[in-house]
Amino acid sequence: MIKELQINEQIREKEVRVIDSDGSQLGVISTKEALKIAETKKLDLVVVSPTAEPPVCRIMNYGKYKYAQAKKEKESKKKQKVINIKEIRMTPNIEEHDLAVKAKNASKFLEDGDRVKVVVRFRGRELGHMDAGRVVLMQFAEMTSEYSVIDKQPIVEGKNMTMFLAPKK
Repeated sequence: MIKELQINEQIREKEVRVIDSDGSQLGVISTKEALKIAETKKLDLVVVSPTAEPPVCRIMNYGKYKYAQAKKEKESKKKQKVINIKEIRMTPNIEEHDLAVKAKNASKFLEDGDRVKVVVRFRGRELGHMDAGRVVLMQFAEMTSEYSVIDKQPIVEGKNMTMFLAPKK
């Protein structure tokens, strides 16, 4: 987000430290005088450091500056890696082959750089055998250990037991 800076007539201070468009310091002068200098150069007077004493202003083309800032921000967003969380659900009495298929899918997600949330759902009498769910999750983690590390150990949330896997670096 580009924060709006005070420019030209919006500046309320009596005196400001001024930096010229070429980077040289003009010193502490009155705001009116600084505005006149900026106008003669057909540029804007922009407060770059409002917290300083006195505030620091720069003589620059504000439109060009805003455009450059927006471009920089857009470029930095391009370089960010978005990490998705993929969810895999199963039951505590899942068959061996079904578990292998789910582990294979999770491996694909992990190779792509996504985190995987593995959820074991308990229904009815299965709630009395939470340890079976933990065994299934640990077996799943073992099957995907080539591509992943356990990011968050299995925890119980209501009728679900959840574990997070992160891709190996």
